[in-house]
Amino acid sequence: MPATKTASTCTVDDVQGSHVFSIFRYSKHRGAGLGKFIMSGVFSVGGYDWAIRFYPDGFDAHYKDYIAVYLELLSKDAKVHASCDLRLVDQSTGLSSSMDMTAPRVFNQNNLSRFAPQNATFKIRSEFEASAYLLDDHLAIECVVTVMKETRVSETRSSPKVDVPLSDITTHLGKLLKSKETADITFNVRGETFAAHRIILAMRSPVFKAELYGPIGETGTEFIHIKEMQPDVFKALLHFIYTDSLDIIDDLEGNDHSEMIRHLLVAADRYAMERLKLLCQSILCENLDVQNVATTLALADQHHCSILKDACIECISSLNIDDVVATQGYVDLRKTGPSILLDALVEMRSYKT
Repeated sequence: MPATKTASTCTVDDVQGSHVFSIFRYSKHRGAGLGKFIMSGVFSVGGYDWAIRFYPDGFDAHYKDYIAVYLELLSKDAKVHASCDLRLVDQSTGLSSSMDMTAPRVFNQNNLSRFAPQNATFKIRSEFEASAYLLDDHLAIECVVTVMKETRVSETRSSPKVDVPLSDITTHLGKLLKSKETADITFNVRGETFAAHRIILAMRSPVFKAELYGPIGETGTEFIHIKEMQPDVFKALLHFIYTDSLDIIDDLEGNDHSEMIRHLLVAADRYAMERLKLLCQSILCENLDVQNVATTLALADQHHCSILKDACIECISSLNIDDVVATQGYVDLRKTGPSILLDALVEMRSYKT
């Protein structure tokens, strides 16, 4: 059974508010002393009271070259999950720019965490006084406070179950081949004709692609002769191209089935269809015996099937060599490919040592 999938969501309700603290005659507030501050009016966000502190001469001697700005939580004994963004307003444009942002955290009114930020380096005083944030002895501090309220978690829900059928694209392609609908090319194989579709052949075989669409291909040809191949082999090859299956030869038995696989391996090599070639090798490897191993070894060597070739050599090493020598396949191989036998004998030594 498929795994059950469920889901839930978590969201946070928040309340946001902003307060602008305008300070006129800034120069008159200078010189009040280190640690001296001006406090804004009290404002409320999320049901809690807050205020802005401005230190024109700096928080202490370590930060005497900075102006300092703080947000302070005033509500008695309150603990608030909140964030804040302290900004300065450009007096020439009216737009504000963030100077210090405090990520969401807990503000506790009973300790120093009631202040944000936790440093006194809001802005270097000389830079501030030379900027557009101070104009006509006037500055404005904007503070945006966001209070996180309730956390809401949804009920767990199951994902809808949709039964998706297996892919049926090969079924449709098989029907397309059988119906010959929109076919744009015909092959003649020893007098028997087969209709097909150029684009599908080119998609599945680089050799077909070169022959049908390449610079020296037969692009304008609608009728092509296939030489050195039996009609039933070409039919099985087309079926595999369209369906990725060899079920068309399931009704063949014994030697007839093995012989068809051999011919299909040759066709797969001819048209550079590597998956079909590997599939044929796999089937032949599973059906090696004393009668066919020599013939299969010759086939594997001729069509560069290293996996099948190794399997043949291993099979021969496990058999009675006199039985293999007595087969017609061995006699033919000895005539046409003595070097293959020599290589096989060398390889067989490694299996027996």
